[in-house]
Amino acid sequence: MSTDPTSTNVTSLGGSGQRLVLNSRALEAAKRSLEDGAVTPSYGPWREDILKLLNDALATELVCVLRYKRHYFTAHGLAAPHIANEFLAHANAEAGHGDRLAERIVQLGGQPDFSPDSLSKRSHADYDESSELKAMVRANLVAERVAVEAYRQMIDLIGDKDPTTRRMLEDILHDEEEHADELKDMLDE
Repeated sequence: MSTDPTSTNVTSLGGSGQRLVLNSRALEAAKRSLEDGAVTPSYGPWREDILKLLNDALATELVCVLRYKRHYFTAHGLAAPHIANEFLAHANAEAGHGDRLAERIVQLGGQPDFSPDSLSKRSHADYDESSELKAMVRANLVAERVAVEAYRQMIDLIGDKDPTTRRMLEDILHDEEEHADELKDMLDE
């Protein structure tokens, strides 16, 4: 049986298997430090790392909003209205992702970092100032692929350390994969 007060106990059943039981010490610990809200001791040493991952993802989403908005307003050509509308839809989706990330950061007791001075340094994706429509689509596809890879890695790193954050990231990952597919289709048109 584990001696860690925050882990789930596994009790042996005399050679016939194992039984899962809740850790009563962890439940008791959850009754203390009420100022921490939803953050119980079971978050252990990972909370700060998770907050950093989330703030970097927030920076990525904000840079993506800015890139998509620029492309929305500067797209021109015969296909531009349709593609520009997709850029705007993606910008709005990325803004929604940023809101969800910021909300989770606060829920975990952290501070969302919206500092414009460090956004591009912390972002996984790049800002882009392309003026040609196909180059805009390509730059957005690259950024979406980078976001897909970053979210996949975050999900793997977080694993069962924070199931709520993991599920949120999986949901955002799904959206990013859809965006990448849509942009790939635009390149093929």
